[in-house]
Amino acid sequence: MPKFNDLDLQNWKDIDLDMNSLWVIPERKKWWKHDNFYHANFIPQIPEHFIKRYTKKWGWVLDPFLWSATTAIECEELWRNIIWIDIQKELVDRAKELIDSKKIHAHFWVWDSSSKETREDIEKIFKHRKIDWVDLALLHPPYADIIKFTDKKEDLSNSGSVENFLLDFWKVLKNTYKLLKDKWYMVIVMWDKYQNSEWIPLWFMCMAEAQKVWFKLKWVIVKNMEWNRWKSWNWAIWKYRALNSDYYLFKHEYILVF
Repeated sequence: MPKFNDLDLQNWKDIDLDMNSLWVIPERKKWWKHDNFYHANFIPQIPEHFIKRYTKKWGWVLDPFLWSATTAIECEELWRNIIWIDIQKELVDRAKELIDSKKIHAHFWVWDSSSKETREDIEKIFKHRKIDWVDLALLHPPYADIIKFTDKKEDLSNSGSVENFLLDFWKVLKNTYKLLKDKWYMVIVMWDKYQNSEWIPLWFMCMAEAQKVWFKLKWVIVKNMEWNRWKSWNWAIWKYRALNSDYYLFKHEYILVF
């Protein structure tokens, strides 16, 4: 058994984990508590995969961007403890209602993930729970300013420029590095953006920021976006727009494993 998970390799053929670098997922997981209510969520199969791959039962998972509580739901289902942060109180309140705190240790806080004070408060949780670090960090940050989520200045979608977004994200990465167990794993899910007739490779830029914080890149996984709900309903229109202009359609996002 690998040191970082509970997988039974004696029965490795029965382990349902995609070990390829290209993920073509035909449909998002919709059962149990997942309701896809919020426009900023990734498919549950992503946290499910990495929780199984890089944590053990009762391990600790950190996610600095709460969104629709997708990772927390998977942590509860898989019996992992969770520390989750968001600057939107309404999302934190919803997560507290969704997750059964009698089943796992679940800490949800209205915090700024990039601040030193946030990291220090999480370290107080560590002391209370008698742990030293988290086992896995899962980060699904805003894709710069593609979607504006709040009017708060701490919101990364309000950074004002790609350069400022990367600087703010670097602060989140620095906090994450100090909270993560040595030589354990961090995962970033990132898209790209297209602005002023220029492709801006956000995933590559975020990868570089993580490497500045001493994270070691282990793998890059490309995942299809076949079920992107805001495009799939009008795909023919999007195809026409692409043919009528000089761009191609985004059909993938990147999963960076450090």
